[in-house]
Amino acid sequence: MKKYILILLLISTACFAQKTTVYCIGDSTMANKKDPDRNPEHGWAQVLQAFFKDDIIIVNKAVNGRSTKSFINEKRWDSIYKKLKKGDYVFIEFGHNDEKIEDSTRYTNPHTAYRYNLIRFVKESRAKGAIPILLTSIARRNFNEKGVLVPTHGDYPLETRLVAQEYKVPFIDLEYYTEILEQSYGPEKSKQLHLHFKAGENPYYDKDKADDTHLSILGAKTIAQIVVNHIKALDDKSLENLKKGIQ
Repeated sequence: MKKYILILLLISTACFAQKTTVYCIGDSTMANKKDPDRNPEHGWAQVLQAFFKDDIIIVNKAVNGRSTKSFINEKRWDSIYKKLKKGDYVFIEFGHNDEKIEDSTRYTNPHTAYRYNLIRFVKESRAKGAIPILLTSIARRNFNEKGVLVPTHGDYPLETRLVAQEYKVPFIDLEYYTEILEQSYGPEKSKQLHLHFKAGENPYYDKDKADDTHLSILGAKTIAQIVVNHIKALDDKSLENLKKGIQ
């Protein structure tokens, strides 16, 4: 009888084992898009669950148009902070909208407000026993007439790198790796990573579409794979549970 009770206990423990949650916070390059079966646009965190086993739960809280400032001011971070538990992960990728210098609700100085907002995400995640992971913004497809990919993010990626270094945060330099990706495709073929359609070419768009910031399903899946590959490569014991959950 004791043997059977022990077996039942083991089965129950396995069934109710706590799953690990990965919260993704950021902007439209990460965010879930409406009507995903029809909409050609996808955020890279939108497709991230497929790269992990069932014991890793991706909760994508990234939202179109948000900067670190607006994400905090709209209480979006507070709602995540309240739910964070020990062993969770937080993927942090901002910058595209912190650059909006003509919008006071979103703009942050990269060396002051942006930096300290990142530090807040890191410290408050750790206060709950969660593990923050910092990522620089993905590169825009911004080739000049000579075929050179020109950066658009100013000092925001630099500050992300510095915060990661100073606070010893697991870090993925997504700007760098997506620059390599864009360059490998080249000025013309790289349009496939983004949203380039002639009017009527895709039923979702009734006018010409030329968007070099946001991602097609190919771009989203390719970048999600880059993120997963670099999680595997990071030499950080705090990522062991996350690595075990990769497909």
